[in-house]
Amino acid sequence: MNRGTRLGLMAAACGMVAAAASAKMNVLFFAVDDLRPELACYGASHIHSPAIDRIAKAGVVFNRAYCQQAVCSPSRSSLLTGARPDTTRVYDLETHFRTTIPDVVALPEHFKKNGYFVQGMGKLYHGSLDDPQSWSVPWTSPKATHAAYALEANRAIVERKVAETKARKAAGKKQVRARDYGPPTECADVPDSTYHDGALAEMAVAALREIAAKKQPFWLGVGFIRPHLPFVAPKKYWDLYDPAKIQLAPNPFRPRHAPEYAVLEGGELRSYDGVPKGHLPDDVARTLKHGYYASVSYMDAQVGRVLDELERLGLKDSTIVVLWGDHGWKLGEHDAWCKHSCVENDTRAPLLVSVPGMKTAGARTDALVEFVDIYPTLADLAGLPLPVHLEGSSFRPVLDDPKRPWKPAAFSQYPRGTLMGYTMRTDRHRFTMWVDAKDHAKVDAVELYDHQVDPQENENIAGRPDMAATVETLTAQLRAGWKGARPPR
Repeated sequence: MNRGTRLGLMAAACGMVAAAASAKMNVLFFAVDDLRPELACYGASHIHSPAIDRIAKAGVVFNRAYCQQAVCSPSRSSLLTGARPDTTRVYDLETHFRTTIPDVVALPEHFKKNGYFVQGMGKLYHGSLDDPQSWSVPWTSPKATHAAYALEANRAIVERKVAETKARKAAGKKQVRARDYGPPTECADVPDSTYHDGALAEMAVAALREIAAKKQPFWLGVGFIRPHLPFVAPKKYWDLYDPAKIQLAPNPFRPRHAPEYAVLEGGELRSYDGVPKGHLPDDVARTLKHGYYASVSYMDAQVGRVLDELERLGLKDSTIVVLWGDHGWKLGEHDAWCKHSCVENDTRAPLLVSVPGMKTAGARTDALVEFVDIYPTLADLAGLPLPVHLEGSSFRPVLDDPKRPWKPAAFSQYPRGTLMGYTMRTDRHRFTMWVDAKDHAKVDAVELYDHQVDPQENENIAGRPDMAATVETLTAQLRAGWKGARPPR
């Protein structure tokens, strides 16, 4: 082969590589904190969520998507590593997965290793638990005018509590308050950028403009913190809702015949100024729900600003868009608030995926999927190899055929002191076993809920004699775990 032919073949090969690289799908990855699947695209017509509904119309809505542990860091660590909590050993808000599985290749890192420009901003990993090796450029978070409170009176409450805490510490007194938080809600007539998520949307828009100039496939992660407490949003989003029409939870009581520890009272909500313990009065509960809804609509508007820029830059037709909430959230159901349990309200969360050119745009699916499946799915859609450590399955076949048979079960868990609750959602049932965290053979309690007759999980029927055979079958299925519940191919 002469030199000219050799150079010609090399040039052709380089051209093929360049063409392949330019054909790679980009990824716009929206993470949302504490977002439950109460959105217009999920049938909640009372919620104003037009931007998320746009993703739904262009993609597939997953009606039954489940996190692996219903609290921020464990859920995010599981999703972003593609490994389950018992593998990541992240069960709290302090442990970093790099201390337990230091060599794991995280989702954004995998894209970076395969030629993508990868950038993350806002809340992706939990709080300050960043993972520098995941990014092409350092992770950033916006410096909003006020991350939490815009009103001077509310900021004064926080400053007072901080001063009191410092004084107690200086005097050697035991800490009384769990956290120096202000009120749980704020309605202020301010611009969107006053708070974190508005400032984050501006940062994401600017990043998209810079990324577009690189002519390189990208993976951009944007992590919004609303509707996480406190429920703060500009007044115009509060005005979208008539508080008199806000319905309170239909089941303000704990699940009957369930262990007392199955559902906690209110978690972090009780740390906010002025929130009483015990059952919340109707007016307080309604204000909290109003604040949550306003926060959802505020966050949704920021998602819309990023989607608008993606379209303006001509990137819509080459970008996969995924939006997920890190876990569900209780708004008074079971006479409780927040997350931190194994119930449906906490483990089920929204998931929407849009792929350019998909024939199933606008579809909904009842397929059982898990957040640990998102990593292999995005890699699959982008044509990337799948790392061997992954403990989920690509649901790309479901995107092609939303009605096809899929997983027989989805798995989650939650720790309670010396116990670990392992829970499984099947097509019909939720089945939970509370076992000794060190010896899973020791069972402390069992819960069984039949979603055909009790979709709110109000009565544990595991102890009924007529349910003995069902409990035995589900026990075997739960103990077989996710490896025994892989989807058909």
